Amino acid sequence: MKILLGITGGIAAYKSLELTRLFIKAGHQVQVVMTAGAKAFIQPLSFQALSGSPVRDSLFDCHQEAGMGHIELARWADQIVIAPTSAETLAKLRIGRADNLLTTLCLATDKPIMVVPAMNHLMWFNEATQENIQVLKQRGFEVLEPAVGEQACGEVGAGRMLEPVAIFEQVMQAQKQRLQWEQDVLQGGAFWQGKSVLITAGPTFEDIDPVRFIGNRSSGKMGFALAEAAQKMGAKVTLVAGPVQISSPPCVKRVDVRSADQMFHAVQEHYKDNDFFISAAAVADFKVVHKSIQKLKKQAKEDILSLSLVKNVDIIAWVAEQPKRPVVIGFAAETEHVLGYAKAKLKQKKLDAIIANEVGEGAKGFESDQNSVTLITKDSFFSFDEGSKKRLGFQLLNAIASLNLRSGCVESI
Repeated sequence: MKILLGITGGIAAYKSLELTRLFIKAGHQVQVVMTAGAKAFIQPLSFQALSGSPVRDSLFDCHQEAGMGHIELARWADQIVIAPTSAETLAKLRIGRADNLLTTLCLATDKPIMVVPAMNHLMWFNEATQENIQVLKQRGFEVLEPAVGEQACGEVGAGRMLEPVAIFEQVMQAQKQRLQWEQDVLQGGAFWQGKSVLITAGPTFEDIDPVRFIGNRSSGKMGFALAEAAQKMGAKVTLVAGPVQISSPPCVKRVDVRSADQMFHAVQEHYKDNDFFISAAAVADFKVVHKSIQKLKKQAKEDILSLSLVKNVDIIAWVAEQPKRPVVIGFAAETEHVLGYAKAKLKQKKLDAIIANEVGEGAKGFESDQNSVTLITKDSFFSFDEGSKKRLGFQLLNAIASLNLRSGCVESI
């Protein structure tokens, strides 16, 4: 593996010497890129001796590809690791600054980027830093959060860079996972290449008044994982997303909605143009009959507020009833009797397949990066052990590809 190791300014920069040694010992190629701040703490010659390559530190290098070193490095690397990552560099990555070689090549790459923060504990817990971290996570950066312990300033708290062995193990695990995904893409890519897939994801919010709404705990992560997997396998993907804070996978057409009615209209507009419809959204079953234009005021003498609710359109059932429709795959998120309820939903709504998962207290599913699901058709049953939703996205699409589903294939149940 070709690893680009970025070093930014911080006392923890000395630990990256050991990290470089671990990568080289394991047979990987390492190219070190240092910022000006990093060189104030440790000399480039030390990294050159361990890596066997001159350290790169200049954005404008007349000896590299007509001076465009950031392009050459961005294409070369399989993995970018920035350890230590200073608070300043986190801020630059978040806003897209390109004022040094390291931040510029991060903008010019499509390779995975792992950041390993190291800073004073007050800097780490500062709202600005935490906001930067959350934004980077949403964009797909992998963040190895700092350890708790005594810091160079003499204070104690979270902010110590992880030890080199722990970073090394995380990089190796990430590489193993990427190889698994690549195998998954190869396995199902022939089937999904050129297919059109419509996916719904996330919750819907049904407004009570301009302030309050009825909602649910769906994060949208499973639907987004399916959209990313389908796109990487060669499908043309349209993603109808409820109110979630997740960045769209690249090359996916995204339609943002808030309510069940808005999601229904978006599905009505797009379902005919797609070969598959995967309804991963947790659509609200009911909405308020009369939404208040103004905020409802609490009455001093009233202890109970009554709301009149009416059923929303069952989006997936509506699509399944259409004479010319795509293959329809639903989700059944249940707190009990998961498989039984899923099978009943499969038959009742005339779906071609359904994906069952348990939610609720103590279960994965909502508000988690992990999930364990079961794919069910009228004569097939696939169980998937708990794993990351990103991996499950590929596994589910591969299983669906192996079934060779046809529209309306459960009508005879």
